[in-house]
Amino acid sequence: MKHNETISLLLNRKSVRKFQETVPDLETIEAIVRAGQQAPFASQLYSVVYQSGGKYAFQAPLWFLICADIHKLRLFMKRRGWEIVTNGVTLLLFAIQDASFMAENMVIAAESLGLGSCFLGECSTNANRMRALVKKHHLPKGVFPVVELVMGFPAEEYPPRPRYPLDFTLFKDRYPELTEEGLTQAMAQMDDGYRAQGYYKNQNIKVKTPGREDTMSFDEYGWTEHISRKWGQWEPSPDKLLEVLKEQGFAFSEEDE
Repeated sequence: MKHNETISLLLNRKSVRKFQETVPDLETIEAIVRAGQQAPFASQLYSVVYQSGGKYAFQAPLWFLICADIHKLRLFMKRRGWEIVTNGVTLLLFAIQDASFMAENMVIAAESLGLGSCFLGECSTNANRMRALVKKHHLPKGVFPVVELVMGFPAEEYPPRPRYPLDFTLFKDRYPELTEEGLTQAMAQMDDGYRAQGYYKNQNIKVKTPGREDTMSFDEYGWTEHISRKWGQWEPSPDKLLEVLKEQGFAFSEEDE
């Protein structure tokens, strides 16, 4: 595979969960966000709120909230004599893309300046967290939190996390029928890789889920079991999340208008 400075930077990126106390200066923050703005966008349907100098997740000194934002779109369309008629699902999908592209560019820009980062997932699963962010940061209708992201100078060093084999990810022309052998190899690459890096060190992991109680050894527990336990028990109903989205002005049917 070909390599250059940019590809090496991307291949060596990893989430950081231990940070130095040093607070990145405003010039660094502005450079990171400005680089984020050069991501490909549908209509720049994003905004960024940040805080610095505190102790955020993993004791990081810098926190960003990247939002889907159709509020600004609505304002300038109104000045042009237009109203939004596109449905809320389409707008939300494009706005989530824009916010995600923005966030990824910010992460890579930060990496190039010696900073590390970690994405936080709670605002995608917890309606109460969403409402708290909306209230605390005065997000108007049409603005919705998509990504929480912490940054800072790393206080730890370790290799990049494992990823699926390329032949389990890259398919030419069509999606293939995945084989049992291919699935086994992909799962092993993830599980063995995480174990080799010291994850899931407890020799007797006991996890209780509704209707289940499993005790697994370190050799049995790995990334695929960990991820399965997440998505096998979290948030079976989307109703609470949809309520917050509707509260923030995203319509999903004519009745919501």
